[in-house]
Amino acid sequence: MMHLTFQQLKLFESVSRLGSYTRAAEELFLTQPAVSIQIKRLEEQTGLPLFEKVGKKIFLTAAGKAMYEASSDILNRVDSLKNSIEELKGEVKGPLHLSVVTTAKYFLPNLLGTFLQKYPDVEPKLKFTNRARVIERLMNNDDDFVIMGQVPKDDNLETYPFLNNILGIVASAGHPLANKKHITLKELARQRFLIRESGSGTRYVFDNLLKEHGVEIEPYMELGSSEAIKQAVMAGLGIAVLSLHSVQLEREVNKLTVLNVEGFPLKRRWYAVHLKGRKLSLVARTFLEYILEESHKIIKVKFD
Repeated sequence: MMHLTFQQLKLFESVSRLGSYTRAAEELFLTQPAVSIQIKRLEEQTGLPLFEKVGKKIFLTAAGKAMYEASSDILNRVDSLKNSIEELKGEVKGPLHLSVVTTAKYFLPNLLGTFLQKYPDVEPKLKFTNRARVIERLMNNDDDFVIMGQVPKDDNLETYPFLNNILGIVASAGHPLANKKHITLKELARQRFLIRESGSGTRYVFDNLLKEHGVEIEPYMELGSSEAIKQAVMAGLGIAVLSLHSVQLEREVNKLTVLNVEGFPLKRRWYAVHLKGRKLSLVARTFLEYILEESHKIIKVKFD
């Protein structure tokens, strides 16, 4: 008889879904050796290998596929049970799983902080990453919902716009173009541009804009986060497209300026997104309603 623990099933499901012991350990806030030990014990319980390694990748065996189907079903049933009990009690408490594009880190903590003052028993589990990874988690149904600025075209998605996402061309305060009016995109093309990596939502929007206007730029430097780009711009290394949410403090102390560029600022929206048909927990539903109703009152940003 197998004596499986809930923790073992949770670990196994995570390793199977992510295809990596390391990524599963990161997701569950454990060490990689701890995950490996539990999976080994699970294999000892079943008497069969659950994974096979081919090169650097791991794949489910036939026994592993059966275990994955069963563990996913059990975990989903437990989550459903928790949600039902929450509904019956009417208590807003428990985990809130969100994946969020990195730029949203400049406003989401404020929203979450005020929400937690009202509902202190909520346990937020946040993952900040780029747009490509957020989309991957969205399609895998890994979170209660995700927050992003550029939603993929997919009829199977439920989207909720909740806050303006204003993109501008940002330069150091002493940049030669700082006081120039009506700068064209062709003029900008001669400047040193700092850009986000492929997979970034900001990069995606800017690339499409350049394509629409038939303008090409040769990136001077590619960096992996808005914060890294912001620091590089302040150091005078170039100019960049950034969400104005991310540069408010630097503008107030005259470290950065928003250039007067034709067609800018670009006014987009932030969205909460989940798969259609997903039943949100009471916690997730309450937080979603909160950001839809309160975000514009709490988060302010200068457009010019």
